[in-house]
Amino acid sequence: MVFFIDYFSFNLFCQNKICQMKYPEYRLFDCIEYQLKHFSKKDMLNAKVDGRWKSYSTEEVADIANRFSAGLLQLGVSGHNYTAEGSDKIAIISQNRPEWVFTDFAVQQIGAVLVPIYPTTSDSELEYILNESEAKYILVSNEELLAKVKSVKSEFLKGIYTFDVIEGAANYVDVLKLANNESLKKVASLKKEIPDSHVETIIYTSGTTGKPKGVMLTHENIVSNVYFSKISFPFPDQPETKVLSFLPLNHIFEKMVSYIYFFSGIGIYYAESLETIGDNLKEVKPNGFSTVPRLLEKVYEKIMSKGNELKGIKRGLFFGSVALGKVYDNRKKGNVFYRMGLSIARKLVFSKWREALGGNIDFIITGGAAASENY
Repeated sequence: MVFFIDYFSFNLFCQNKICQMKYPEYRLFDCIEYQLKHFSKKDMLNAKVDGRWKSYSTEEVADIANRFSAGLLQLGVSGHNYTAEGSDKIAIISQNRPEWVFTDFAVQQIGAVLVPIYPTTSDSELEYILNESEAKYILVSNEELLAKVKSVKSEFLKGIYTFDVIEGAANYVDVLKLANNESLKKVASLKKEIPDSHVETIIYTSGTTGKPKGVMLTHENIVSNVYFSKISFPFPDQPETKVLSFLPLNHIFEKMVSYIYFFSGIGIYYAESLETIGDNLKEVKPNGFSTVPRLLEKVYEKIMSKGNELKGIKRGLFFGSVALGKVYDNRKKGNVFYRMGLSIARKLVFSKWREALGGNIDFIITGGAAASENY
């Protein structure tokens, strides 16, 4: 059984009914302690490094985040009484990878504000965002993006740190090394003080006319979506569950969904690139992933194109299975004939589709637009 969770429809439902309910006053970084308490994992965050999957346990993520926070304090980064205007801004321009999340946690834990920037952002927009947000430091993933950041001018930027090891460039590990006992104790103290009403991130719009506009989102804004999603849909609280992530973390949809995973004890595996999603699905064999409706539509169109090439009995089985799938309702079993037909369809047709997605998919989360009922 695969659940398709459409966040466009969910938001409408949420506004009308469920959001009147009260939710816990968590800060986003509380997911680390929550996970340590309920389902400490060996594979909280995972990525391909030199052709092999490298995993970070919950304990390792907690340690890295705390040392990163302490290092930022040593650099003079501050939350300044947790006001959006006063808090220091830390920018990040990177593809999805565990270090992206380390940075997010580290910035949150001291009351600073994260400013994520798309790797595809133009030089002029990058320069505008860095200056408009008054970003104090920026984290970049690779040499190409390092050169891009160096090519623009910012009167506020004090330093650049990379995730990849690049000759002549400061690495984010250098920030971790600045941590000492005093600064680590300060981080522990600050984490207790930060209110859930504090602005956690400023996300700049893309694809609009005119200059990008910064949208301020608090811990409360994102946690409310996470909480209501978890009580509305069947996200499993099982440590062995894992997902593949490939939508950009710079977008609030993938970031919010990531925190659903964190608070559910679900391990996140980052795809190497958009071109390797198919291979990574077969390697990881995830239980779910998040995507946009258009990608699902393309998959459906490709499947239907293959079906139209079939002849005779195979063609009949294919389109008969599609017809059964279109009337499927997870809330109703259907009559005995429907169940028999569905069982045959699952074995002869749907099983092949599942194999292409790794063979273990239980749920697919869609967002960014309404999912068409025709697919």
